Amino acid sequence: MKPPPFGYTRPRSLDEALATLSTHGPDARPLAGGQSLIPLLNLRLARPSLLVDLAFIPGLADVQAENGTVVLGAMVRQRAVERDALIAQRVPLLAEATRLVGHPPIRNRGTVGGSLAHADPSAEYPAIALALDAELVVRSASGERVVPARDFFVDLFTTALAPGELLTAVRIPVPPPGTGWAIQEIARRHGDFALAGAAVLLRKTGDGTCEHAAIALFGVATRPLRVTAAEHALTGQPLTAESIREAAALAVEAIDEPLSDVHGSAAYRQRMAEVVARRALEEANRRAGT
Repeated sequence: MKPPPFGYTRPRSLDEALATLSTHGPDARPLAGGQSLIPLLNLRLARPSLLVDLAFIPGLADVQAENGTVVLGAMVRQRAVERDALIAQRVPLLAEATRLVGHPPIRNRGTVGGSLAHADPSAEYPAIALALDAELVVRSASGERVVPARDFFVDLFTTALAPGELLTAVRIPVPPPGTGWAIQEIARRHGDFALAGAAVLLRKTGDGTCEHAAIALFGVATRPLRVTAAEHALTGQPLTAESIREAAALAVEAIDEPLSDVHGSAAYRQRMAEVVARRALEEANRRAGT
């Protein structure tokens, strides 16, 4: 298949890119890694008249530590995330999730910002952003704003980005020492999008009581979900096999619009959501405090 005709431009600064997007409006599309956009073009599901390539803009591919946060530029390649020592040390959940994204050729080109802005509900990064309480830095020709991850993912392939806006960076608070973490997913094959997945952070006191829980589901609804009811049920309670099973069962109740397709029915995805939530909670519990 071949894409429809389109123009192409390579801005050399963020201001130039934003001005171009503002001028051309919805007819222009930013090109990050292209791992989602190019297939959409080839299938003619997207028909932009202009692609604005972000790969040549300085500063968008930096990884930095700032005041208890890790800041990733939107054009950081997924392969760089996978190999970055700072991320592995301070945000190991992100590093482990990256190894589940597609295959090495995909990760060589795919970007952090591209995945988040595309907002595929079966992708790992949106759920990781939710679980880690990330903040997304958004720029337009008129200024900058910061959007919490919990407000960024609106619906199927839909985010809080307005026309002319670009996601430029992601700020991730570094979890305190002793925080347990885990990601579990079920897919048809390694590298496929998840039919059900869960990302978890747990922190507990010396006697095994949960003092903080973050649970995000993906692959089961039209957007990634933060499962607050299950988190509240765990907080202040001993982390036991029973409390973890109960929290995993509660997680399913957050799935208000379950996905259903030829790869997995709504009922199957809901059942698997409970399974991956339990597995992730058990693994995070083992890692907590170690």
